Amino acid sequence: MALLNNNLKLSHPVIIPFPSTQSPMMTMTNSCVSIRSPPKFNFVMASSTLRAETKEVENVKKPFTPPREVHTQVLHSMPPQKIEIFKSLEGWAEQNILTYLKPVEKCWQPQDFLPDAASDGFDEQVKELRERAKEIPDDYFVCLVGDMITEEALPTYQTMLNTLDGVRDETGASPTPWAVWTRAWTAEENRHGDLLNKYLYLSGRVDMRQIEKTIQYLIGSGMDPRTENSPYLGFIYTSFQERATFISHGNTARHAKEHGDLKLAQICGIIAADERRHENAYTKIVEKLFEIDPDGTVLAFADMMRKKISMPAHLMYDGRDDNLFEHFSAVAQRLGVYTARDYADILEHLVARWNVEKLGGLSADGCKAQEYVCNLPPRIRKLEERSQGRAKQAPPVPFSWVFDRQSMDFIVDGIWEVVCCLCYTETVPRIRKRLDSDSEFGKFRHFKTKFDASENQNPRESDSGLSWVWENPCNHHQLMSKLLVLLG
Repeated sequence: MALLNNNLKLSHPVIIPFPSTQSPMMTMTNSCVSIRSPPKFNFVMASSTLRAETKEVENVKKPFTPPREVHTQVLHSMPPQKIEIFKSLEGWAEQNILTYLKPVEKCWQPQDFLPDAASDGFDEQVKELRERAKEIPDDYFVCLVGDMITEEALPTYQTMLNTLDGVRDETGASPTPWAVWTRAWTAEENRHGDLLNKYLYLSGRVDMRQIEKTIQYLIGSGMDPRTENSPYLGFIYTSFQERATFISHGNTARHAKEHGDLKLAQICGIIAADERRHENAYTKIVEKLFEIDPDGTVLAFADMMRKKISMPAHLMYDGRDDNLFEHFSAVAQRLGVYTARDYADILEHLVARWNVEKLGGLSADGCKAQEYVCNLPPRIRKLEERSQGRAKQAPPVPFSWVFDRQSMDFIVDGIWEVVCCLCYTETVPRIRKRLDSDSEFGKFRHFKTKFDASENQNPRESDSGLSWVWENPCNHHQLMSKLLVLLG
């Protein structure tokens, strides 16, 4: 039975059977395991849960079980003789990879960017942080929380690196360069989640208990990168992922700056810089593999892309929403924090970085893999427009991270259209009073900023596309009704 969805000519995978007396009700479906049908096979190693439509936690869920189907687990697919490649590269790694690490004394620490609890001005610093956070919309915080949760699941990523044959930390304190890199990389990455977690706590804009539950669920569920204990697959995966996180944190920095929070922009920017440095290390490892074993490496590259790069937090769950990652991803896509276009750009960048198009001396299978990865970015870009359309059409979803408020950007834009048409009518004082006095109106703070900035502008000049409203005064009443509905 073909359990590998790739063209790799590797040694036979290891499949762990369930004892027949303990086999769960599982069937193979599209390379995944489901517990919804009667048993047909009892030789797969995977976990699954029911995709319940309800938002409430139900007893049918087993503790620490991922909220979605997990692919068939394939183990140790790399031929044992290739482990010697990584043993032989230990000297090279010490000279070329460990140099990407920074000495602890020269590293930034989370406290460098946060209010100092030991200072007399702590209360004032927190107040200023919260004032800046008030002007940021909920959608942004959904993306920032999702990024933070991803960073906080760091124990899973260190575990994943230590599954890779030939480079794992065999003792927990191994002196090999590969083990030193894994531990020190983990230590540097640990600061990211710490910093974002403390910022979000101080902001007062998010439900920290729900966030903490999500982190615990995610670490308990693990991840399913489908790297098969192979450092070929593992280092290709980390090369892709480090660039993805660099892009995501860079975009949250840009959005924070646009919303006027320069301190938060600095926080996201400094994390993005770390991710870029780590990306350079992992891409250099794969570059060396292309130099030593171009055929095996291009086959691994194609295999990883055929399986698709799953995001590290794809098993996230908050105790309520079985599709939490999809809903978070839709918000990130709509805001431009991380998109299908970024996925294609990363792949194109790696193809160029590793000179995949210029590889020679490949086997027939290697040539097919080379052609596949080089032609894949345009195909992904064709799907990007559909992804954007789906994200825009997605209904509003409540996020427990922001006190079950819905994704609000499209609602804010709708209100803004209305107010642009009413700025010179008697409704302005009424809107102003609501904005200034109603504490429940916090979800529209971003809109309030727009209102403040252009209250005295004639909408016929600043929003010429809406000039039809002014041509027919009766439209004012229709728009006012719409506004009052939206304001509740």
